[in-house]
Amino acid sequence: MDKHMKYLHRDVSWMYFNHRILQEAQKESVPLLERLSFLGIYSNNLDEFFRVRVASISRIAEYDDKNAREEYKEARALLKAINKLNNAYSKEYQETVENVTACLRKEGICLVNEKEIDAEQQAYVHDFFRRELNGHLAPIWLDSVKRFDDEADDCIYLAVKLSREGVKRNYYALLPLPVSRVGRFVRLPDRDGRSYLMYLDDVVRCCLPLLFPGLHFDHYEAYSFKFTKDAEMEIDNDLRNGLLQKISKGVKSRRLGLPLRLIYDGAMPAGMLRRVMNKLDNERLDTALAGGKYQNHRDLMGFPDCGRKDLKYPAWPSILRHELAGAESLFDLIRQRDRFLHVPYHSFDSYIRLLQEAAINPAVKSVKTTLYRLAKDSKVVKALISAARNGKKVTVVIELLARFDEASNISWSKRMQDAGIHVIFGVEGLKVHSKITHIGFKNGTDIACISTGNFHEGNARVYTDCLLMTANRAIVQDVDRVFRFIERPYSPIKFRELLVSPNEMKKRFLRLIDAEIKNHRAGLPSGIRMKVNHITDPIMVEKIYEAASSGVPVDLLVRGNCSLIPGQVQLGGRLKVVGIIDRYLEHSRIFIFAGGGQEQCFIGSADWMPRNLDYRVEVVTPVYDPAIRAELHTIVDLGLADTRQGRLVDGQGGDTAPLIPPGQEPLRSQEELYEHYLKLEKEELKE
Repeated sequence: MDKHMKYLHRDVSWMYFNHRILQEAQKESVPLLERLSFLGIYSNNLDEFFRVRVASISRIAEYDDKNAREEYKEARALLKAINKLNNAYSKEYQETVENVTACLRKEGICLVNEKEIDAEQQAYVHDFFRRELNGHLAPIWLDSVKRFDDEADDCIYLAVKLSREGVKRNYYALLPLPVSRVGRFVRLPDRDGRSYLMYLDDVVRCCLPLLFPGLHFDHYEAYSFKFTKDAEMEIDNDLRNGLLQKISKGVKSRRLGLPLRLIYDGAMPAGMLRRVMNKLDNERLDTALAGGKYQNHRDLMGFPDCGRKDLKYPAWPSILRHELAGAESLFDLIRQRDRFLHVPYHSFDSYIRLLQEAAINPAVKSVKTTLYRLAKDSKVVKALISAARNGKKVTVVIELLARFDEASNISWSKRMQDAGIHVIFGVEGLKVHSKITHIGFKNGTDIACISTGNFHEGNARVYTDCLLMTANRAIVQDVDRVFRFIERPYSPIKFRELLVSPNEMKKRFLRLIDAEIKNHRAGLPSGIRMKVNHITDPIMVEKIYEAASSGVPVDLLVRGNCSLIPGQVQLGGRLKVVGIIDRYLEHSRIFIFAGGGQEQCFIGSADWMPRNLDYRVEVVTPVYDPAIRAELHTIVDLGLADTRQGRLVDGQGGDTAPLIPPGQEPLRSQEELYEHYLKLEKEELKE
């Protein structure tokens, strides 16, 4: 079988994934304000994709060296494919924005521009300008700017053209909009039961004469644009600098990244566009796209609801598990049997309570945990600081290279160090992506937590993740060994229970798949059922094909990047790939192998990408408790059966909704799961 026919490049796959998010914004079954949010998510994802992935590909595409001709050609072809899809999706995106905006107006939520407001509304806008914007707007004459290299790319800009009647010369100014200070949307007074809002862009357009007092201009035009920079940090390799200093310098260097993509108002006059592109060094731009009047649609994620809760998803309050909510010690409960959380259906507060109990329990001697991303006002860190102040030996492994969270992680690490916490800044050459906690006791009855996602209160409200709390001695000892490995990287540490990368995880997974192939050939129960974010590792992709073509049933839930192309490859067995986009971001990683009748279940932090399996410290744990294994089956089974939010991923961008069996209603897995957990809690309360 032709290798190129059956392996889809991760970045093309990512474009298909982001397109599925755009499709959610087009669905009438999705509440209207949530459709706006999906438009914001799509836009935000695309910005980050260009800042990171396209930036890296562009570097390769510029490096035409005889020793790297194949890589050069592949990068050029990949950029072409990405830009072709981006152009097509951009038109579809703009049409969707216009459609959703029109639907909002029908619901009495009116987005108006500076030309649509009357005298009374204009007076309100001018008053808002004087109260809220005065002093936060700082025009810069375009002729005084050499390059935009040192301008921030997380901002929206207005290119302003100013002129006087009878004078041929035009003047041009650059105006960054202070969205972070005043928000993107300004709400005007309601009228006749209808809500009125303006983009900040239009508020500023309405007030341009107030920004240029005394200059006697009588004509103003303003067109928005945004640009995206290369966000790959140049890490200083000077060995005299510690890692913390290197990362700090690297974060600052992002401001000097080269512009890669320009999106501008398609109505911008050609002369003005040339001036803007010259300031961006247009020879380096990979993409310049004419868009609509407004840019940075990521702000739609924060669109005011105007009190219309009926246009949003119904509330699903997180369930505080009854078994973990009483006065009894969580440590005692975990020692009785393993405990399980599935956030955000279950409340993350149970994990925070575990840390808080560790902080004050005199039997606890140590707490160790890994932190990848941290909430703004982290209760996790507060509990760890409390433990350190109460005399516990607290060790925190914090990953300084968590992309776009480096500055926040640096700040938190300093606060923890000041509180007496031993902070370890990852492993040189390896990102620490594992999500593990170890609580040590004076009598040796230690416990551990292994999660599929970050110990982050904010993420736990929108990301679906599984967390196992266990006192299984072999697993707990292995978790402790992971911390020893992090402190002494590349040391020859063996793990009895855990699958740990970059050590043995990949080999273990390959052996598990080989066992399924052997079991199928022997007539024993076989099958692979998985839920992950990404599958792009070529070796794992090839092994999945081998299993499926051997007749092993392979059912996969893959949210994002998927290099498999089941639609193009003829297999003797079955390969089903489903992607789900819904109100929660699917993030948990679950692996279930039939095992010839001796089923094996695992959860953990690792996707099947080269970076996870070969270049990061990742942890996957076996799950032994029968009740928890049943829950993992429920999660995967419902996901695979989702006919409302699920898409059959074909690897060609034509992802379609699964067929709904005759006589059945569409099944929405996240809703079914929430109802399932509510029912379980009610049954437990009855007992």
